[in-house]
Amino acid sequence: MDYLYLKSLHIIFITTWFAGLFYIIRLFIYFKEAEEKEEPSKTILQQQYALMGKRLWYIITWPSAILASIFAYWMLFLQPAYLSQNWMWVKLVFVVLLYLYHWSCQILVNQMEAGEIKVSSYKLRIWNEVATIILFSVVFLVVLKNAVNWIYGVVGIVLFSVLLMVGIKLYKKIRERNNWENKN
Repeated sequence: MDYLYLKSLHIIFITTWFAGLFYIIRLFIYFKEAEEKEEPSKTILQQQYALMGKRLWYIITWPSAILASIFAYWMLFLQPAYLSQNWMWVKLVFVVLLYLYHWSCQILVNQMEAGEIKVSSYKLRIWNEVATIILFSVVFLVVLKNAVNWIYGVVGIVLFSVLLMVGIKLYKKIRERNNWENKN
């Protein structure tokens, strides 16, 4: 019974961790796009996004990452047989990739707190899809418990991501055209 409580808590904190990762990128995008605004709007918006980002990152995202990991290690302690299964090792590789992604977001949080994000909003939109691919991969691995079949799910999400990126480019062109038409 203890294991099921740990598993529930692990899932809850994985969910809040990913929610934080997805939303922080949106705040980076809004912060970056606020650079195009005129003063005082630019400063007001960037200060608000930086405050929202700081609260999200340090009150929700980091604690969720730490708690999700604590409950995961605890479950592995109670069920060490999982470590003899190939799918678990593939999942752990994705967890390492997730922490690397998290760390890259920490660098962007630091830049936002310093007042300047050095990455374009377009690249941030693409970067947001990396977390989605990791999430899909891990869910397929855990549900299918197969170190090979998860590839089909990932291929599907990669294709979906490509379509999403095409949509982002199309949206960007439409937005630029509408901005140009509104100025004329």
